[in-house]
Amino acid sequence: MTVHEILPRSGTAFRLSAGQVLKVSDPRGVQVADLLAYAADDVREVISAGRTFDYEETIRLTAGHKLWSNRSRVMLEIVEDTAGTHDFLLTPCSEATFRHFYPDLPVHRGCFGNLAAALAPYGIEPDAIPTAFNVFMNVPVDGATGRLEVLPPTTRAGDFIRLRAEIDLIIGLTACSAPASNGGSFKPIHYQIEA
Repeated sequence: MTVHEILPRSGTAFRLSAGQVLKVSDPRGVQVADLLAYAADDVREVISAGRTFDYEETIRLTAGHKLWSNRSRVMLEIVEDTAGTHDFLLTPCSEATFRHFYPDLPVHRGCFGNLAAALAPYGIEPDAIPTAFNVFMNVPVDGATGRLEVLPPTTRAGDFIRLRAEIDLIIGLTACSAPASNGGSFKPIHYQIEA
């Protein structure tokens, strides 16, 4: 199987057929990857945090859980997960994110801009980008107040997640660009498509 590398602070998009397994790896540790999924036959059908939380009855998604679409269809099933910590609450970082949270740093187009550029050839416009499944992202939620915190990922070099496609998909995938999400440094993400 070919190992594809997503360079730091960049993104890509590709097709994933029903039955294929996508393996997303953190080769160096402490790096987030934003993942989006669209139905290949109608890109208006897209991964949905709300439907997923509703049907899976948890915000802590790991092996055995499914990721659902806005049309209540299963898009992906998590079949293996060595990391165990992911986020499906926060939207992809963007130029606006950088202006808001990092006013002293150069503005970057972030995962949102990287996803928009990668998905454009598939006819997916920026307004069609929803909340991403933020692979390896560590966002604890305070049980009493509901307050969110973004902490460095707990992943170590080589940690991975494997997701099986239940329908034909278009996948968007990044190596996240936000400093806080990645412990202050930026590293690549690897992915493989297993037949």
